[in-house]
Amino acid sequence: MSYIMSTLGNLVHQTAFFGLTWGNYLMVLVALFFLYLAVKKGYEPLLLVPISFGMLLVNLYPDIMLTIEDSSNGVGGLLHYFYLLDEWSILPSLIFLGVGAMTDFGPLIANPKSFLLGAAAQFGIFAAYILAIFMGFPDKAAAAISIIGGADGPTSIFLAGKLGQTKYMGPIAVAAYSYMSLVPIIQPPIMKALTTKKEREIKMEQLRPVSKLEKILFPVVVTIVVVMILPTTAPLVGMLMLGNLFKESGVVKQLAETASNALMYIVVIILGTSVGATTSAEAFLNLDTLKIVALGLIAFMFGTAAGVLFGKIMCKATHGKVNPLIGSAGVSAVPMAARVSQKVGQEADPSNFLLMHAMGPNVAGVIGTAVAAGTFMAMFGVM
Repeated sequence: MSYIMSTLGNLVHQTAFFGLTWGNYLMVLVALFFLYLAVKKGYEPLLLVPISFGMLLVNLYPDIMLTIEDSSNGVGGLLHYFYLLDEWSILPSLIFLGVGAMTDFGPLIANPKSFLLGAAAQFGIFAAYILAIFMGFPDKAAAAISIIGGADGPTSIFLAGKLGQTKYMGPIAVAAYSYMSLVPIIQPPIMKALTTKKEREIKMEQLRPVSKLEKILFPVVVTIVVVMILPTTAPLVGMLMLGNLFKESGVVKQLAETASNALMYIVVIILGTSVGATTSAEAFLNLDTLKIVALGLIAFMFGTAAGVLFGKIMCKATHGKVNPLIGSAGVSAVPMAARVSQKVGQEADPSNFLLMHAMGPNVAGVIGTAVAAGTFMAMFGVM
């Protein structure tokens, strides 16, 4: 009888009820809230579903992220191995390969001035970097945190790993992906506050047709120019442009389809789940995390505002030919930010069509955020 009672007691104490803290329960609620946003509201479900479920798993069973060094049998937790691919910058680079294979750079090629709007939107990154230093973060940590302002999750993970800021990688990645998902909520109030109804109603001229040769040469030329100036951007810019070359060359359709579909979705599952699994209560519920979330929001808002304000300057310079709303798409949340520009423009004038014009700054923002990350790496001598 004592053996039975002892066995039953061991089984009971093996349940999660005896091992979880109040923090774990709080993070479970946060995970369920993210799931609600993804499923009910449709906010970037491809990202939020795996992230929120990884968050749920690690707070119900912390050992799923157990490191090899801390394990008793030399075998780490399942999601620890997934997470190593984040630290080694493998998954962020593969995400860029898929993004490149899915992206049409035609609007950017047709309107090269879009590069200026994409560059302006990176202002939030450097503003947040200075602010993070004032808030007490070391310089490398401040750089890793500030890249959230580009609204680019893979680049945030890539830079945090390269700068050795793995202890901040979880909060940084979750903040970056969360703000990517919340673009439709965060951006419109800023866009409307900084523009007049008349400016929002501006209709832009149709973009010129872009030849196949231009589309093939673009990824090759961009890779050469950017990597010659900032060699550290090669993993991100190189993979982005390789994926785009798959798409535009027309001779490797199988590779383009694999990169933009099967491979992309496999990587998103592994990356999203492992990122969510970094948000254990112990690692996530602290003052530094709150600072990171706040700094990320400030950076994203500053970036959006800078893009819109530069759009207003271009509007004045072109005598009303540029709608300032497309400047907000300079953050690299593709294609969500471009869709927001389109939506806000149509609220002012239902016949306005800004999507293709906004895609120029949007894809320029992807390149711009990668360049910003490379700039930080060059500043700190990281290869």
